[in-house]
Amino acid sequence: MFYNLFKYVLLGPLLRLFFRPRIEGLENIPDEGAAIVAGNHLSVSDHFLMPAILRRRITFLAKSEYFTGPGLKGRLTAAFFRSVGQIPVDRSGKGAGQAAIDEGLGVLRKGELLGIYPEGTRSHDGRLYKGRVGVASMALQAGVKVIPCAMVGTFELQPPGRKMPRFGRVTIRFGEALDFSRYAGMEGERTILRAVTDEIIHEILQLSGQEYVDLYAPEAKALQAQQRQEAQAGGGKAKGDAKNDKSDKSAERGTSGKH
Repeated sequence: MFYNLFKYVLLGPLLRLFFRPRIEGLENIPDEGAAIVAGNHLSVSDHFLMPAILRRRITFLAKSEYFTGPGLKGRLTAAFFRSVGQIPVDRSGKGAGQAAIDEGLGVLRKGELLGIYPEGTRSHDGRLYKGRVGVASMALQAGVKVIPCAMVGTFELQPPGRKMPRFGRVTIRFGEALDFSRYAGMEGERTILRAVTDEIIHEILQLSGQEYVDLYAPEAKALQAQQRQEAQAGGGKAKGDAKNDKSDKSAERGTSGKH
């Protein structure tokens, strides 16, 4: 009930107004049966745009922080995410990955659509990052096809940190379903999971046209932060050296004057 209220009456029309989404490849979404829709993740609005444009209900695995905020605002946020079909997943702790897989398999076993972002988190700079193998594990264990999806333009209209999106137009592309039945029974082999995940990411890349980085997003973000700190430290040292050189030259000129 709340899902349809959100989709057809509340947020759905508002999202269409802000983003004016252009949809490509919608025929690749099956009319019934379980499947995984695997997409890039550029903006918080991605969570809501896809449910708004799909004919079928789709359930996303969402970080548990959305459901545990304090006070009235926290309770309202949690109620909202639950009403639109989001499932909380605790991403901390040793068993976090398996917990997410178990939740996803529960959705697929009910014959529903599962939405997942193989990168595991939002892109902080608009680039596409290395995928986590959880998507492959679920696809092989459940024996379902994977539909690659690309959100194009949501990063520019609502980048990380921006609460309200700008007006603009985005494109949502769905690729042809990927069939991994050739790997049936091999979900325990790490090399197979890596190969399947890389194939999914490759298809997303072809649809999105993003720049690809062969690192996990959190690692790349930490590396960029470290490089910025080193650059700032280097800049401060250069300024200090230049100041010392200037002082030394002034001292030399003062000494020459005494002679």
